[in-house]
Formats: sequence, structure tokens, C-alpha cells
Amino acid sequence: MGKTLKIYIFLLAVLLVAIVVIDINRPKPIDWTPTYSIKDKIPYGMYVFDNEIGSLLKNQSIEKFSNTPYEYFDSDPYLDTLISSNKKKGTFVSISKISNLDDQSINTICSFVRQGNSAFISSETIPNSLLDSLNLVMDSEYKYSDSIYNWVANKKLGTQKYKIIEGVNNNYFSKIDTLNTTVLGYQNGDSARVNFIKVKYKNGDFYLHTQPVAFTNFHLLKGNHHEYAEKVLSYIPKGNVFWSIKDQNGEVISNSPMRYILSQPALRWAWYIFLIGMLVFIFFNAKRKQRVVPIIKPLTNTTVDFTKTIGNLYYQEGDHNNIIDKKIIYFLEKIRNEYLIDTNKLDDDFIKKLHHKSGKDLASIQNAVYLINLYRKSNYLSVESDLIHINAAIEKILN
Repeated sequence: MGKTLKIYIFLLAVLLVAIVVIDINRPKPIDWTPTYSIKDKIPYGMYVFDNEIGSLLKNQSIEKFSNTPYEYFDSDPYLDTLISSNKKKGTFVSISKISNLDDQSINTICSFVRQGNSAFISSETIPNSLLDSLNLVMDSEYKYSDSIYNWVANKKLGTQKYKIIEGVNNNYFSKIDTLNTTVLGYQNGDSARVNFIKVKYKNGDFYLHTQPVAFTNFHLLKGNHHEYAEKVLSYIPKGNVFWSIKDQNGEVISNSPMRYILSQPALRWAWYIFLIGMLVFIFFNAKRKQRVVPIIKPLTNTTVDFTKTIGNLYYQEGDHNNIIDKKIIYFLEKIRNEYLIDTNKLDDDFIKKLHHKSGKDLASIQNAVYLINLYRKSNYLSVESDLIHINAAIEKILN
């Protein structure tokens, strides 16, 4: 292990220790997520409501269920009330930030209410299918306010207005069926806005409320806000209460194999730091330990090597005439190409032209031409000295 790598590991370990110490000593931030879960003790959970519902709905039988109303009541909403299989009697209760009731469940609840029961729904939004069935229209205040006063219409319950600041919404009922609807509560806006109503439906009643935040931990424990929740719930008829806590029981389980590690803040941060550390480690090691770049040798001039090999072969064989012939052919070819001089006759005219065009010494040119002509006229085999003289004379002109 290199010295640099040890330094990186040491710095990473120090960073991990520092993060753990800081995380332990820092105050735990408040989670303001509006979960409306009965298991959550955060501000917008319903842990307090779940524990105090017995005192809020006194002398009433309360039954919680976590499946859909359609599954729970086991009734066919399209059957006539006289032949319906549903035998439950009482009040259906649903409290959530956003109502998640599906169309089948809405039909089931309507069938349940039609048989002489009641339904209490407190949510910032009411399903459109239910609003259409009850001839209602919801709207939202154009000008948003960060605080809203809420109160009930029945003066026998008191005339106090409760100021709700945290988690409020500005939704209200903008249109109601006045023949079948009774206004039970208001909230302030440009004017008094209806936020709590009772709607007669066949043989039963719907109680619809638009400020579910009043039933969360924060407001049940803040000042006298619990009084507003008590007044709203006092409208629920005496009898059995069937409380729907679907998706509010805190038992939603992730399918991820890392769900436990990611659910614990300390383990989650340890996992993230490990991944970051591994990326840093891989980055620096990849940069320091790149593979060796091979040295590519330049291509050699094989033509020169081939020529030397052939020349050495002729020389070793003692074939001086052949070498002289090749040297003369090369010499004359170069003169033709470079100086454009006819080399068929190596006479005085040739000597003068080559002298003028090349600028070489006249005596050297004359000597080379003389030796070439002498060689061509001779009939005997040349010796090594002849090769040397002719080669020296030609090289003197070419260089």
C-alpha cells in the first residue's frame, strides 16, 4: 500500500468520525411531512388522535379498518337497500389530507349512507364523484392566507373562532344544495366560507369537512385547538364508528432490499459515505495506476536495407562488373530526372550541359564520363580497383 493511499484512507476515516460526531450532537430536525399516520408522533401525524379518540367520541364503539370501504362493508352498491348484504350500522369516518377513496368505495359508502347510516369525511379534497352525487362544488380561495379562523355554526357550542396557522388550506364549498344541505361550520376568507356541511342523502347523512389538519398532533396539543376538533366531532351521531385508516397505519413497506438501512438515518448516511469513499478511492487509484503505454517504434526504411544487402551480395561474389553497371544506371537515371539531360551519348556536349546545370567541377565531370566510356568499351573483367575509381568519380558529382 502506497503512502498516498494511506493518506487518503486516513483522511476518509477522519471525515467519517467528524460526520458521526456532528450528527450525534446536532438537534434532530422536525419532520413536517403531512403523513396523517396514526403511528407518527410528528406534527402532522395522528398519534394523539388515535390515543384520544375514545374521549373525543365518548360512549361510542370505534372499529378501525385498513382495507378499502368496498372490501370492508362487503356490499354491492348497485343492489337495492332491501336486499343489500351489508348489515353494519353506524358512521363511516375518514380523516386524511387528500382523500384516496376510489369510485367503488364511494359507491359503497353511498349505499351504506342510503340505508340510514352516516359518513364523516374530513379532507382538503373531496372526490369529484361524491361531489357530483351530492350536488356540491368545491373551490379554493384565490388569495392565499397563512392563517385561517375556523368556527362552528351552532352557537350552543360556543362562538369562539380558532386561529389555525400551520398546515391550513383555503378550500371551501362554493356551491351547495340548499334543500338537502345544512351549514355546520365556516372559515374566514374574503368573507365567511363554508368548510363544514351536513348533506341529507336518502335515509342517511354525509358530514363533509375541509380542514383535516385540526385533528393532527400539532393542533390537538396547541392551546385550545382541541376544542375545535371536539365541536366538529360532536356532530357525529351516537353509535358505532367505522374508522378507515387505509395508508395511515404506518405499515407501508418498501420492496427495496436496502429498506432497513435507508430507513435508519445513521445507517443511511454510513451507506452514502461508503459509496462516496469508494468512488474517491477508485478515481484516485485509476489515475495513479494507468496501464503502461507501449512504445511504438517507427517503421524502418526497408528499401535502404534491401539495397545494402544486394550490394554486399554482389561484392562478396566478386561480381564487380554488375555493381559498376548498376552504379552507372543509377547515376544516369538521376541526371535525367534532376537535370533533364539526354544520357544516350556521353560526349562533350553532355559534359557541358551537365556542368552548366549542376554547377559541378568540369574536371570531375570529364573524369567520370571518361571512366564510364572506358568501362563500356573494355571487354575484360573489372577488378576491385576499377569499381572503386568509378564509384568515387560518380559520388563526387552526385554529392
